[in-house]
Amino acid sequence: MAGQGGTGRGSGKKRLVAERRYPAATRANSNSNSNSNAKPKTARTKSTRKTTRRASAPKRSSNIFVRVFGGLIRWVLRLVWLTFSRVALAGAVVLGLAIFYIYTTLPPFSELLDGRARGSVTLTDREGAVFAWRGEQFGGQITADTVSPYLKNAIVATEDKRFYKHLGVSPRGVASAVKINLSEGRGPLSGHGGSTLTQQVAKLLCLGVPFDPTEWKNQTAYEADCRQGSMVRKIKEAVYAMAMEVRYSKNEILSIYMNRAYLGAGANGFEAASQRYFGKSAAQVNIAESAMLAGLLTAPSRFAPTSNLKRSQERAGIVLLLMNQQGYITDAERADAKAHPAVLSDAAEQRAGGYFADWVMGAGPDFLTRETTEDVVIDTTFDPRLQTAAEDALTWVFENKVKEGSKAQAAIVIMSADGAVRGMVGGRKLRGITGGFNRATQANRQPGSAFKPFVYATALDMGWSYDSPILDEPITVKIPGSGDWSPQNYDRKFHGLVTVTDALRHSYNIPAVKLAMDVGLENVRTVAQMFGIESDLAQGPALALGASESTLLEMTGAYAGILNGGSSVTPYGLRSLRLKGETDELMGQDGGLGERVITPASAEQLIYMMYNVVQNGTGARARLEGVEVAGKTGTTQAARDAWFMGFTADYVVGVWMGYDDNSPLTGVTGGGLPADIWHETMKRVHAGQPANPLPMLRPSAPPQIPANTSPSVSNSGRPSGDKAQNVLGDILSSIFGGKN
Repeated sequence: MAGQGGTGRGSGKKRLVAERRYPAATRANSNSNSNSNAKPKTARTKSTRKTTRRASAPKRSSNIFVRVFGGLIRWVLRLVWLTFSRVALAGAVVLGLAIFYIYTTLPPFSELLDGRARGSVTLTDREGAVFAWRGEQFGGQITADTVSPYLKNAIVATEDKRFYKHLGVSPRGVASAVKINLSEGRGPLSGHGGSTLTQQVAKLLCLGVPFDPTEWKNQTAYEADCRQGSMVRKIKEAVYAMAMEVRYSKNEILSIYMNRAYLGAGANGFEAASQRYFGKSAAQVNIAESAMLAGLLTAPSRFAPTSNLKRSQERAGIVLLLMNQQGYITDAERADAKAHPAVLSDAAEQRAGGYFADWVMGAGPDFLTRETTEDVVIDTTFDPRLQTAAEDALTWVFENKVKEGSKAQAAIVIMSADGAVRGMVGGRKLRGITGGFNRATQANRQPGSAFKPFVYATALDMGWSYDSPILDEPITVKIPGSGDWSPQNYDRKFHGLVTVTDALRHSYNIPAVKLAMDVGLENVRTVAQMFGIESDLAQGPALALGASESTLLEMTGAYAGILNGGSSVTPYGLRSLRLKGETDELMGQDGGLGERVITPASAEQLIYMMYNVVQNGTGARARLEGVEVAGKTGTTQAARDAWFMGFTADYVVGVWMGYDDNSPLTGVTGGGLPADIWHETMKRVHAGQPANPLPMLRPSAPPQIPANTSPSVSNSGRPSGDKAQNVLGDILSSIFGGKN
């Protein structure tokens, strides 16, 4: 029966329930004693796997609330994932479309290299060397392939060390910037922006929005809007940057940056900055110079070497460290660059001629100078050596002879006899002058006795002589509408009968007034105006004492007319104006000589008289050893202005001193500090130069009053006859009619 039962079970259906009641080991032992084939074993193996899977599966909680809550969480997570993935996909599509749209609007690479709204003016001296710049300088187009590799590496090391690895934005850089800002107590987006170099280019391009004068108040407002740092703006910059990465190569993006970045002192682009600071192309700069240029990117005005060379060199040291850390330079190269830091070129170091440059800028039309949209070159009469002489002289006198803390100002003009201005100092501030108040050209002040040579010039040309006698005595002049006026000499004394040479040598006032009235105040006024004094001149006899106002430039030009033999001059500094890169002149000037005012003979006598002023008169402190000097002092009432005007055979120099608020000077006359400044200037000007003689009369003996001369004839001491037939008379006759 057992065999039948066993045979029946083995040949019948599988047991459905009893199978589960036995442990797996018991079933395995039972199976091992049977003569079954492999197929049932396979079935048992599958069953075992199912049981194992069921045993390892998590058990569902019997708590309905747990099951509901868990299901809700899973549903929310799936919803969030679906939403995020779809939003991300939509955002990616929108971003792609935005990038594609901006990509289609980006212009060719070559059109983005020069983005200036204004042009520039480069000023060269009389030898053709550049000495000043105005406007927005652009040195010319450069590329990442043409500049010095040191400069290229310095820019990347300083601004964006991962430039060649990212796609326009750097999440790592943004995260680092946020961390730094928060650690320094600022907002996450305040201070460090984490912008890539490409994003900085996007900002320089103002996201492709050009300057429109009808929309923006001025260029400054436009640039301020381009630099705003709002979140929306930064997002736009990021999108624009990614589009640029698609449109341009990395080197093209870097090239745009190198051409458009502002680097201080009016320099736009690294070529202009290299020329401005080092006098060489950006392709020629060494490691130290490259580091200094790259260091300007952080704060161009603050780190400009023309502003503070030491600070700029210290900043360059940080750039050298970055270059070394990133493997662009070796330890030895870094050490050598630190030991030999970059220095300014001679032109940049001197920074001379700021007042002169501003004055010359006004000589041409505004559309080619102050408001030019072109790059213009102005060749000038400027002489750096003479300019330095004037600046050094002014500094020396104020450091050695003026009370410390004095607010007194001074101005100097150096000119050739034909009116060519060689140097100009418009005030005690000598460096970084752009648009400052120029006391040499803009300050109208009374010249005092420095005006007297024009009275004597008129008298000499109308018949008086250098040795003519004149009586220095009390006089009273009735002035219509003002009453009686009695002029006084500076020393409050009267000196009797003197020659006109002595009267000028000692700067007596009464003889000057008498001469002016004798030859006619209108004639004196005409001569002064013809010599170039264009300011309104006084109508009364006080004209002879310099009561009218004039500028130092006008006075210096008038004295140049005396030196050149009596011809008027127009002071000039512009020799030619042309567009950069072209040779044809748009405007030019060969010289400033004008009409003859007095005869050469009269000029020679006047120069001799002024020579005596310096030799043994009021201008003795202006004497130069071994060089003939002629000049005249000038001090106004209450010493509000002090002047010394004079010349050698080669140069005319005018000096003014006073306060800007017209306060009186203390203990200063024209023969004092102004003469000292003049002397120190001319001493430096003539150092190592040949001493040429003055073109003056050279009498065999100094003029003297004959012992038998009666004082009664002194007021009519003018010679008669042919001497009265002079150039001035001819001019007046041609104007008002009469003999030709």
